[in-house]
Amino acid sequence: MNISGKKILIAVSGGIAAYKVHFLIRDFIKKGAEVQVIMSQDAEHFVTKLSLSTLSKNPVYTHFYGDNGTWNSHVELALWADVIIMAPCTANTLAKMVHGICDNLMIATYMSAKCPVFIAPAMDLDMYQHPSTKQNLELAEDYGHIVIPAESGELASGLIGQGRMAEPETISKTIEDFFNLNEKKSLLNKTVLITAGPTYEAIDPVRFIGNHSSGKMGFSLAEEAAKRGAKVILISGPSSLNSKHENIELHRVTSAKQMLDKVFEFYDTIDVGIASAAVADYAPKVVASEKIKKSEDTFTVELIKNPDILKTMGEKKTHQFLVGFALETQNEEENAKGKLEKKNLDMIVLNSLRDEGAGFKQDTNKIKIFTKEEKIEYDLKSKENVAQDILDCIEAQILK
Repeated sequence: MNISGKKILIAVSGGIAAYKVHFLIRDFIKKGAEVQVIMSQDAEHFVTKLSLSTLSKNPVYTHFYGDNGTWNSHVELALWADVIIMAPCTANTLAKMVHGICDNLMIATYMSAKCPVFIAPAMDLDMYQHPSTKQNLELAEDYGHIVIPAESGELASGLIGQGRMAEPETISKTIEDFFNLNEKKSLLNKTVLITAGPTYEAIDPVRFIGNHSSGKMGFSLAEEAAKRGAKVILISGPSSLNSKHENIELHRVTSAKQMLDKVFEFYDTIDVGIASAAVADYAPKVVASEKIKKSEDTFTVELIKNPDILKTMGEKKTHQFLVGFALETQNEEENAKGKLEKKNLDMIVLNSLRDEGAGFKQDTNKIKIFTKEEKIEYDLKSKENVAQDILDCIEAQILK
């Protein structure tokens, strides 16, 4: 079960159980989810924006307008979320939800949502058992919302009975189970090897030849393939990124030769190979054992060709579906199609540095995909969405 990369909007209403939200946020963040918090005005009597924003790493909104007069768009908040969790959901908030009483940012956001809504009610036992509450919970379920029932125990009033908001671990597990059930498992029982990031080729102990690749595209591909049920072997050159999904086996390397060796530790056992790493074409012929001192006005480094990892993968291909990347600045399509043929690939993904928002270190990318039969063009998208497009294309080929 995994919620890595999921966008979770938590709506906090004014009840004593609001303190539990701190633990819920922390758990979601630890598991790699993105969390945004909105609150009713009464919720501020129980928890502070500062604590919730610190834990969620996002500003917390209560009003339609910010302190500087900016508009906090309930529509944008609602459309951003993969799920909304109303926790705690008081009797008052529940009634507003199901009867359309839209008098605050929280309810306006809820009413603009197109994603699944989870309700974790919290109130005193008599309120929880009141016919109006029962009817409102039934109405919420009729709307397609998922109610996480209140638990029994000692309540803030001192009474003992049902009304306590479900514990954070219960809510977290409910959300994980939901995503696990609804995740696309189209790559179950497949092994996908992905190379990512740059390679660094040493000149001396402190200097190297490298490039600006961050590894974002490769790591996004790994996360998406893992979500689809694949076992992912991610081989990354130097990158600050980390994998989050339990199905990802991360191996870190530095040089092209190290990446080549690591690829062929696994190559015979994989179903799909995706070479998204920006491998240095050349490496210094001689690596100095000590730091080279600055002396002359000019300095020459003799370079030799690095092994061509993708070409070697193509030459040794037996059953693997092999995908390459081409980052071009001129004659883009011609060069990409040439690489597809020469390196015995099944598919190639073309990036152009001429496209604004594409290329190294960006959070977005704009691609064209070529197979031996077709060409598909895409608009500029986030690298997470680009990863989905690439894997959809791969699946269309291997799952025919």
